[in-house]
Amino acid sequence: MAWQGLAAEFLQVPAVTRAYTAACVLTTAAVQLELLSPFQLYFNPYLVFRKFQVWRLVTNFLFFGPLGFSFFFNMLFVFRYCRMLEEGSFRGRTADFVFMFLFGGVLMTLLGLLGSLFFLGQALMAMLVYVWSRRSPRVRVNFFGLLTFQAPFLPWALMGFSLLLGNSILVDLLGIAVGHIYYFLQDVFPNQPGGKRLLQTPGFLKLLLDAPAEDPNYLPLPEEQPGPHLPPPQQ
Repeated sequence: MAWQGLAAEFLQVPAVTRAYTAACVLTTAAVQLELLSPFQLYFNPYLVFRKFQVWRLVTNFLFFGPLGFSFFFNMLFVFRYCRMLEEGSFRGRTADFVFMFLFGGVLMTLLGLLGSLFFLGQALMAMLVYVWSRRSPRVRVNFFGLLTFQAPFLPWALMGFSLLLGNSILVDLLGIAVGHIYYFLQDVFPNQPGGKRLLQTPGFLKLLLDAPAEDPNYLPLPEEQPGPHLPPPQQ
């Protein structure tokens, strides 16, 4: 029964958050069970473009390392802030949310080539946190019960925490940089004098992922209107 309740709760999570979190957990489980090797997942431009192992363009965003504190820490923040974005500023805009993932993934991959970065899941997490924090500037965040600060400081607190754990902050900086580019192009530049929206979600994504917009000129049939319905007159 507990598993059924957990499954029912998980199905209430928005689709993109549910799919990405599940993919990350399943990928890590497959590595832990030795069904897959990290060497089959990491980003390698030679293997992608010369050996056509194109899955590496995706799988390098799904592996956060072996089971341990770092994995659960990253999954906690991925799940929390991905869900808050999808239920908040992207509510009812699944196509736009997926397009943000695609934009961030492509840009991180290109910039990751310069830094020889092999796994970019943590950078994607940093981007999600950054975009949420900039769109929620007045929210106060409690960081593990130790510090309380305004949301825009959260990405930098995470980067500092990563540094304390002995990790490289290059991946965090990449995620913050890409998150800022997305935020600037989507939220800042269009509102400037002479600015315009440069990032447009492709129409096929909207067609596939978003519910069709209701026709404002549509008049529902009497039986579709709310309220009691009278029976048809007798002949």
